[in-house]
Formats: sequence, structure tokens, C-alpha cells
Amino acid sequence: MEKSDITKKIKPGKEKVCPICGGYGYVRRERSIDDPNFGTLEICECQRVIKQKVSTQRLYQVSNLDVYKHMTFDTFNISGIGGNREINKTLEVAFNTSKNYAQHLNGWLLLMGGFGCGKTHLAAAIANQVVSLGIETLFLTMPDLLDWLRFTFTSKETTYEKRFEEIRNIRFLVLDDLGTQNATDWAREKLFQIINYRYNHKLPTVITTNLSMAQIEDRISSRLQDRELVVKVQIDAQDFRNPLVDGEISPISSLSQISDHRTFEKFSTRKSEKLPPDAQRSLDQAFYSAQQFADKPDGWIVLMGIFGTGKTHLAAAIGRYRAALGDDPIFTVVPDLLDHLRATFSPTSTVSYDNIFNQVRTTKLLILDDLGTQNATPWAREKLYQVLNYRYETKLPTVITTSATLKEIDPRIRSRMMDERVCQIYKIIVPPYSSRKKKN
Repeated sequence: MEKSDITKKIKPGKEKVCPICGGYGYVRRERSIDDPNFGTLEICECQRVIKQKVSTQRLYQVSNLDVYKHMTFDTFNISGIGGNREINKTLEVAFNTSKNYAQHLNGWLLLMGGFGCGKTHLAAAIANQVVSLGIETLFLTMPDLLDWLRFTFTSKETTYEKRFEEIRNIRFLVLDDLGTQNATDWAREKLFQIINYRYNHKLPTVITTNLSMAQIEDRISSRLQDRELVVKVQIDAQDFRNPLVDGEISPISSLSQISDHRTFEKFSTRKSEKLPPDAQRSLDQAFYSAQQFADKPDGWIVLMGIFGTGKTHLAAAIGRYRAALGDDPIFTVVPDLLDHLRATFSPTSTVSYDNIFNQVRTTKLLILDDLGTQNATPWAREKLYQVLNYRYETKLPTVITTSATLKEIDPRIRSRMMDERVCQIYKIIVPPYSSRKKKN
């Protein structure tokens, strides 16, 4: 071991003290006087290791991989589920191809397949390994990518141009779930610009999608079919996350858990309270309109008012009425819905994110209770917007209750709620039921 003297003190960590520098971080090697490095301070090897760890941690933080830490090649189930050998063979090919790609980062990798077949896990496994090698990486789902760009319009920390350049120039980029983004003209153009730039510069990129090539926009699909740059892998395995079978009642609907008294028959219009005329009129109108909607669901109905004014009772009554007629409406409190969606990311989840999301988005009747009480993260706003925008475009019957004012609601959702061709809004301006005077 070379001798050294301590020249600068660095506070030792909790780890074992380095036998070379004694935990101080710097050393001065014994050298001959004619050595050009005579008397020069050097960073001890222990500090090099620490600096490397810090650098890797920083890369990991900016990579957006926190949710996917557990998704590595070691935790990937190469056998899939079921006993179909051909299906399992596609997993083996995808696994080996992904592992080889992570070692070389040569060209692009396109992972295609149905919901829950393992595409995201393999893409994340590649990204986790690449980050561990000290390579700048970014892992984004398509809605997250667009959120990142939209956020800059109101951000004081960065500009749209800077964020856009970061995304398209990052050393290694993973775009997960191509096709799940909101297909506006703006979104399509931004996505194409990023993909086209990385295509022209041959920057390492992994893309996953559950769409067929024919369903992908022509400008993008033409680049994804370039065999000189892109390796395409089709996975035909079953859903790892064991999605619900057709006809199974959605676990997110809480209609069966709601008190039996929340029916139209047991709803009080509070005639005996001698409410102000405007207040009484608002309650009567909401009650009558809810009954009409329940009898023939068409478009949207929004019930607004402060807590305790009967909004949830009327929404639940609509749900119970339709359930009695044989429908299977989904009734869910908005924060609970978002919790259900987040929970599907857990490796122990028995229900797939895509399955729940599609059930909510396409159900025959959706009742969303307490819109506006959810944690308004970009992710939450985007999920709600995607659900409601789909139902708006397809005019699927939807009931919304909210204690928020119109100004407090996401502008994208508010604009759809204010379209009188689709939506009717009823403001209940009575005082809360709990504030009524008790009868002696």
C-alpha cells in the first residue's frame, strides 16, 4: 500500500474508514521529486466509489424510474402464465432480445403485445440496467411525456424549449404505451417531432405499444418498420396481472356498499323546512332531473353544491335505479378511483391497470362522486381527463357530483361540462342536511 499524508479533512460517513486516506478523502502519494505529479493531491479510491454512487443516484432520480425499481431482468417471469409453450416462447425471445439490447444500446427496440404481457417490465428492466452503467436515461409513459411538456407552459423552473430538447436528445429514451396518449393534433405533432429526431440521429430508443402497426400513425409506423434501425418483438403472452374476465363485476364500483336509504323514495325534498324559494327550487329541479336521467340515461348530468346537500344521495339513487333494471353501473368516489388505478402498478396487484381504466372509460353508466377532492397531480388530472374526454366524445351516460366551483375544475373538463348539447348542470344551493334544526 502506498503511503499518504492527510492534507484535507472530509467528514467520514458511517461506512468503514478507508485504510488509505483514513476517511479524509484525499491522499498525496510518495513520488520522486522529479515526478511531474510530485506533491499533487489525489482523490482517494474510496471517494471515487462514493462519487460514482452519487452520480448513479442522480441519474436514477431524473430517469423517472422510481415506480419501476422492482422491474429488473431478475424479477421478470420468463415462463409467463398458463401452459402454452408457444406463448412462453415469445416471452423467452423478448427477454433475451431485451437483455442483449441493454448491453449494447444499438438502434431501437419495439416491444408489441396485449395488455399485461410484460412489455413495460422489460422496457423498465433495460432502463434500470442502463442507468446503473451511468448512462443518462428517461423513462416516460406517453401521457407523462405530454404532461412534462404541458407543465413547462406554467413553470418558472424551465422552458418548453429546454424540456423538449432534453427529451429528444437524452442518451437513452423509453416511451411506454404508445397509443394511450390523448390524440390531439398538438400531441401527435410533438410525439412525431421527438420520434423523428431520434430516428434521424439514430439515438437508442425503446418503445412499447399494445397497438398493431396498422393502428399507429403512418408517419411513426413507417419509421418503426425500418429494419435497419428497429428490432421488433411481438409478445403473445397472457396478462401477467390476471385481468378481470368478461362479465365480472368491477372491483372499483362501490354502489353495493352504499347505504340502502339512498334511493329516490327515501330522498327528502325538505318541504317542511321552509327553505328560501331559490334554494327549494334548486333542490326540486335536481331531484326531478335525476329521476328523469335514471329513467332514460342520456348525456351527462352534473350535480353541484356544498357538502351535505344531497348530491351523493341522488347520484347513488340513479345507480340503484339502473342496477335494478339489470344494468351494471360503476359508482366510484374520484379519489378512490385514482387509488385503484395507482394500486395496479404494484407487482402484487391481481388486476391490470389497463383493464380497470378501460372499464371505467367505457362502462354503460359511470357515476363519479366528489370530483375535485382528488390529489390534483398532473398524473391524476390526465387520467380523469382521459376518462371524461372519451365519454364526452362518445356521449356515454355519465353522472358527476362535485363541491367545487366551475372555476376550480380542470379547464379541459370544465369546457366539456359546459357543453349544453351533452351536459346539464344543476346547482343545489340548499344548506347542508346536517345543519337542519332538530325537532323536539
